[in-house]
Amino acid sequence: CVIDLDTVMPGLCAFDFGDSIRAGATTAAEDERIFPRSALTWSCLRLHRRVPLRGGRRLTPLELDTLPDGAILMTFEVGIRFLADYLNGDVYFKTKYPQHNLDRARNQFHLVAEMEAKRDETQTVVDAYL
Repeated sequence: CVIDLDTVMPGLCAFDFGDSIRAGATTAAEDERIFPRSALTWSCLRLHRRVPLRGGRRLTPLELDTLPDGAILMTFEVGIRFLADYLNGDVYFKTKYPQHNLDRARNQFHLVAEMEAKRDETQTVVDAYL
């Protein structure tokens, strides 16, 4: 439960959106070793245009304003989870090589930095497509 907190915590639209952006709006693999290749891409958001979320209701203005923050927070949280698992001997996430979780953590933290730098751009995309 502790390492999988996002699974058991109350659902917030920003976290659901954030996790999907973390996984789907990057051109890099989750365990990318060449960090500058993990550039954000927003083409996937066009697929979600005006999609009702959370039981069919539309998002409130406050929810829409926090979606970029959810992407940053969820990406940071996953980075912390990978790093914690690496430091604890890789007991949670399946790994393919000794520093796999460390590479995953570094990639997530690099993506967080990109997301923070492009927060305004992200909000513009959210406003245009959601």
